[in-house]
Amino acid sequence: MDRKQQLEDWVKQQFPGRPLSLQPASADASFRRYFRVSLDDRTFIVMDAPPQQEDCAPFVKVAEILAATGVHVPQILAKNLAMGFLLLSDLGDTTYLQALTAQPGHADSLYAEAADALILMQSSTRAHELPPYDEALLMRELNLFPDWYLAKHLQTALTEKQQADLRGVFAQIVQNNLAQPKVLVHRDYHSRNLMVTAPNPGIIDFQDAVLGPVTYDLVSLFKDAYIRWDEERILDWTIRYWEKSRKAGLPITGDFAEFYRDFEWMGVQRHIKVLGIFARLNYRDGKTAYLNDMPLVMEYLRKTCKRYRELAPLLNLLDELDVAAPAQPKIGYTF
Repeated sequence: MDRKQQLEDWVKQQFPGRPLSLQPASADASFRRYFRVSLDDRTFIVMDAPPQQEDCAPFVKVAEILAATGVHVPQILAKNLAMGFLLLSDLGDTTYLQALTAQPGHADSLYAEAADALILMQSSTRAHELPPYDEALLMRELNLFPDWYLAKHLQTALTEKQQADLRGVFAQIVQNNLAQPKVLVHRDYHSRNLMVTAPNPGIIDFQDAVLGPVTYDLVSLFKDAYIRWDEERILDWTIRYWEKSRKAGLPITGDFAEFYRDFEWMGVQRHIKVLGIFARLNYRDGKTAYLNDMPLVMEYLRKTCKRYRELAPLLNLLDELDVAAPAQPKIGYTF
C-alpha cells in the first residue's frame, strides 16, 4: 500500500463512517507534507511526516510548550507517531506572506501582533526542556555556506587564506551568538510560517525549536528571506519589540545599541546558514524556487558586513567570489 493510501485510511479511522475529502494543503522545505481534510462544514490538517526522514515527537512536544504560553498553534487532535501522521486543527490558508503581499498597508499591525506572540513564546518557563542552540549546532549551520553555497552553487574552492578568514569570522559570530541571553527559539519565525488567524498570528513549523539567542526569531521575522522592508521600518519595529520585551521581563539589555548589534550579528549567522540551505534545497532536493530568494538574503548579509569592521574579511570574501556568482533572478516582493 502506498503512503498516500495509508494516510487516507488513517484519517478515515478518525471519522468512521463519515464522508470526507483529502486535498494537498502545502509542503515545506523538509520531507513533511500537509493535507486539508474537509468534513461537512469543518476542515482539519493532516501532517504526513515519513518516519524514516522525520520525527513527529518534537512537533508534539513543542506544540504543548507553545500552547501553554498562550500563542495560537494547531491543536493535536489525533496522532500516530510510528506512522508519522498527525491530525491538527486548521489555522486557515492565508500566510503572512500572502497577506502582506496583497495588502502591505497592514504590515505594522500584523508585525506588532507577531512581535507580541514572540514575546509570549520567549517568556516560556519550559524553554530549558528544548535542545540547546549550542556552538556545535551554530557552527554546523554556518558550514552549510562553504559546503553548499560556495562548493555546489558557485563551484568555488577557497584558498587557504580564504578558508582561514572564514573560520575566523565564523568564530566571532558564534562567540556573539552564544553570549546572548537565552530563550525559547522557534528557529523559522517568518512570513511563511505565520498564518492570518483569530487570534493572530497562527504559528506553524515549530518542531525545530531550541533554547538559544534572544534575537534569533526577531531576525527571522524582520529580515525575512521572502519579503523586503526598508531598514528604517525594521529599526522602528525592532525598537518597539525591545521596549515591550523589557516590560515583559525578558532578559534584554537596557542598551538598545548593544541589542541591535546582537540582532545584526545574529542575522549574519542566519543569512549565511540560509544561503547554504537554499543551495542545498536546490541541488540536493530539486526545489529550485529557493534560488529566487538568495539575492535578498545576500543583500542583508552584505549590508551588515559593511557596518562592522570585524566582518570585513567576510565582506572581502564575498567581493572576491562575486565575479563567480551565477546570475540570479530579481526578488519578487519589495515594500
